Amino acid sequence: MNSSRVNSDGNGDLTDWISQAEAARIRGISQERIRQLVQSGRLQSMEVAGRKLVRRSEVEAFVANPSGRPPKETTGKTDTAKKGTAKRTRRTY
Repeated sequence: MNSSRVNSDGNGDLTDWISQAEAARIRGISQERIRQLVQSGRLQSMEVAGRKLVRRSEVEAFVANPSGRPPKETTGKTDTAKKGTAKRTRRTY
């Protein structure tokens, strides 16, 4: 997991850190999805007083991976046969 804690010597700057709920509101997604992104390491997190915080700058700059099947690569060839032009007939028995 990609998380850190605020150091006792005060080296943890909290100005850019927000709650997971606020991150979800900013992105328009669920808190559960934010938790999944933290767990997978796509968003950095910090634990303060038992609460996980995420960097506002990372949340705002986050780019989701495209979902679904990737598009087919085109080979540059054109298909000379037109699809759906053959007339279909029903067989009667």
